[in-house]
Parts: sequence; C-alpha cells; structure tokens
Amino acid sequence: MGLNRQDMGEFFEKLGEKPFRVSQVTKWIHQLNVSDFDQMTNLSKKLREQLKEKACIKSLDIIEDQISTDGTRKWALGLEDNNRIEVVYIPEDDRGTLCISSQVGCALDCSFCSTARQGFSRNLTVAEILSQIWLATRLLDEEKKPGRKITNVVLMGMGEPLLNFDNVMKAIDVMLDDFAYGLSKRRVTVSTAGVVPAMDKLAERHDVQLAISLHATRDELRDDLVPINKKYNLEKLIPACQRFMEKRSPRSRLTIEYVMLAGVNDTKQDAEDLIKVLDGISVLINLIPFNPFPGSGYKTSSNNAVHRFQDVLMKAGLITVIRKTRGEDIDAACGQLVGKVEDKSRRENKFKVPRIGMNT
Repeated sequence: MGLNRQDMGEFFEKLGEKPFRVSQVTKWIHQLNVSDFDQMTNLSKKLREQLKEKACIKSLDIIEDQISTDGTRKWALGLEDNNRIEVVYIPEDDRGTLCISSQVGCALDCSFCSTARQGFSRNLTVAEILSQIWLATRLLDEEKKPGRKITNVVLMGMGEPLLNFDNVMKAIDVMLDDFAYGLSKRRVTVSTAGVVPAMDKLAERHDVQLAISLHATRDELRDDLVPINKKYNLEKLIPACQRFMEKRSPRSRLTIEYVMLAGVNDTKQDAEDLIKVLDGISVLINLIPFNPFPGSGYKTSSNNAVHRFQDVLMKAGLITVIRKTRGEDIDAACGQLVGKVEDKSRRENKFKVPRIGMNT
C-alpha cells in the first residue's frame, strides 16, 4: 500500500520481474481496490505465490462511520498501535473532497484547533496515509450513489503535513500516478501552518496546491494562535510564500486560510492589514467560521463581521470566499477532528490555562 512507483520498481527488480509489473499491481491496488493477490489475474501464478509470501496489502480498521445531515461522511480509523485518526469526505455539486490526516494528533499546538488539544503521538506511514484514500474509495463505491466519488484530496486533517515531509511526498506520488488515483496536481492540496524550509522543498518536489494557515497579520497574535510563528514568523513566512508562487504558473493562486474568531482577528483593521501582508501574491482567501469545541475559549465571528471582512478584501481585489461549515453535527468540520491519540507531547495540560485574546 505504501510503495510509490520507484519503491515498487525496486521491489519487483529484486524478484527478477519486469518493470511493467509496477503498473499492473499499482492499478490492481489503487484503481481496482483489490487486496487479494489471487484476484490479480494478469499476474502469473508463480508471481502471485511469491507476493503472498513476501508482501501484503493491508488497510486500516474502520472504528466508526458517521454521515452528517448535509451528506458529509466521517470515518474514525484504527491503527495497529491503538491510536485512531479521522478522515472526512465532503460532497459538493461539482466535486468530492477527501480530507485526510498526516499525523496521529498534531505536532503543532494551534490554540483554536481541537486536534491540537489531543497532543501528538507520531507521523503516519505512507501506507497509513494512502489507506485513507483506498478505504474511502471503496466505501463510497459501496454507496452506489451517483456523484459520490473522490475528485480532490486535501491534507487538512489531523497533523501538519510538512512535518511528515518524506512520507507525505511519497503518498502524493501515488495520488498523482495515472495507474493509481490519477489526480490532477491542481486537485491535491497540502495545508501548512508555515513550516518554511519544507515549503521550499515542496516547491521543488511537487507542483501541487498549497494552503497557508495564516489566521493573523501580527506576530504577537499569530504567536498565540499558531505558535510555530515563533520559529517562522511573518517576516520569514511571507517571502517563502512568494518564492513558492514564483515556481508556479501565472494562473496559480496560493490559498490563505483564515479562521474567524470574534473580537480576536475579525475587525476592519485586521482585513486591511491582511491586504498589506499579502501584497503582490496571487491568493485565494478562505474565511473559515470558527467551529466551537468544549473549552476552546473562542467564539465564532458573527455573520455580519465575516461578510464585512470579506467585503474589505474583495474591494481590494482579493478573491475571498466564506467556507461553508460542513459536517458540524458529527464533529467533522475544520478544526474538530480528534481521533484517539496516545499523547507523547504532554500537551493537554498546557491548554488548561486561558489563552490571550479570548472572549468571555
């Protein structure tokens, strides 16, 4: 499950097989959703026996399967070490987006994110990342409902993808492989809170979409909301965004994610500051209504505040959309994924104290 084309080629070379076996087996696994080597009928019987001895195709365990009233579907998936991750399918009229996880918990501690409160255990393997797509594809096919398919994959679930760089890159190799999932590079999005060195490496490795979790235009506030800012502040992050976009086509846009927190970052001045910070970068701004969770200490900005914020940005020529909250009734909305994490970071105790900028 976790081998990209290069790794699969090395595997079959050791077996004395020809390179075309890579495409055959990749298609069986990822396009035809087959996990039994005996069903791979265009392989010789001898090769099938070898594969049964030397390899396995193993997916994750489905612990929980929930469907929201709006059609969003969330799965809790069990790992071999008893941790759990969550993956969400979001259907829309023109697409079906799968939001997948890259870590067990999250190595960062963004103060407005429920996932961060769970702490951090480990990175997901390549196989664990791809298993989310493999399982979701099979389960959606079983629904037998028109239009319920995966057209887009976003690494916006549990974890910071760029802190699991090598495994995420290999997983993307398979997502883009024409004999696997065959996704367009425009339909795969990596979200980051701003791991600057890895952003530069991503620009060299894959021409996929990038989303920046910005959320603030002042270092003092962003230090609290997105603490990785203390290491890679705006003075480092914004030039990294510019470098990334310089390697993209002129039609490309960088996605800016901005969660709307009442009384914290949602004023007209905040919007005007955002315009200045993003000056010269081709962007699409996603305004994300905060999705509350117990003990967060934050409140959702009012609809009026969100629309006023959008109006300021739009008048400045910045394409700005308000993200519709999906799957909130099953805790599948942005920032609500929690899974089950053996927290090795001991972070939970940290969040028992109030955060700055909170409303009461």
